[in-house]
Amino acid sequence: MTTDALLPALTRRVREAAHARTPVCPCGAATPGDTTLADRPDGLVVRHAGTVAKAHAADADAAGLARRVTAAARLPGILLPPLHPSPVVLHGRLVTYWPYGTPVDPEDPDTAPWEAAATLLARLHRSAAPTAVPPMRGPAKAAHAVDRLRTTAPHHPATAPVLRAWAALPAWARGEAAMPDAAGLCHGDFHLGQLVRHPSSDGSWLLIDVDDLGTGAPAWDLARPAAWYACGLLPPEDWNRFLTAYRAAGGPAVPPHEDPWPTLDVPARALTAQTAARAVTKAVAAGRPLDAVEESLVDACARMAPVRPSVPRVSGISTTQGATDP
Repeated sequence: MTTDALLPALTRRVREAAHARTPVCPCGAATPGDTTLADRPDGLVVRHAGTVAKAHAADADAAGLARRVTAAARLPGILLPPLHPSPVVLHGRLVTYWPYGTPVDPEDPDTAPWEAAATLLARLHRSAAPTAVPPMRGPAKAAHAVDRLRTTAPHHPATAPVLRAWAALPAWARGEAAMPDAAGLCHGDFHLGQLVRHPSSDGSWLLIDVDDLGTGAPAWDLARPAAWYACGLLPPEDWNRFLTAYRAAGGPAVPPHEDPWPTLDVPARALTAQTAARAVTKAVAAGRPLDAVEESLVDACARMAPVRPSVPRVSGISTTQGATDP
């Protein structure tokens, strides 16, 4: 997924950064050595001891990323602060350095910190941007996923319903126009993998990954769990925990008591289409059929497309059930 030269160079850099932070070598029998945490087109992430280095996407905007890193440094208790104030360049890629935090355990869904996540998002959404930041990149990333689907799987039977659901969205949700409510500070790509615990926060959860951070519609940050719930992939009790905690923390994305779905409908549809597009693209690349979860996402797109978005009760995405209505 990455160049032959970038991985060893990034590994050397993260070792240097880890050892520069203390006069005593942090490595030992109980300390992990070099670990590649992620290797994707949008990011190569390497860990050494308590330090993480991330090589961002090749097309990352230097000025925009620098502002996002600065914002993370100025929002303690919400975002994991960087170890260095600005990105550096390595083999033509922008690199940032971060402390390592313990992530959510994907093998233990019963301990998923839905309340903590919702509270962090509410605090982020209520915060004024501490420095000028670019627009939140959520719609642009969704559009990229759909474009990849068109290119890599134009004739797959699942492609047409995904594209129809995408085409039914308003232009702002497809990244083709300004968002109607762009005053809030948003994470832009929230999911449980964007949470870590770190000693700097007394073991409390913090948000990570600032690549998509910016101003935009706060409802976008609630859209992925909303879409999972609507597609039957997130149990109703977990969705209720998340939504209740967000409202209790004063989150501005949804009204405090009224039906949240008029606000969440369009972002949830967009995230459903994005996730389905990625699923189909990955299945085609692997030469395999869609699994049950991927089929459920495509089925949701098929049911959404004929129904006009942004109505109080959405038939394509149910407001009362844990699955989409036919």
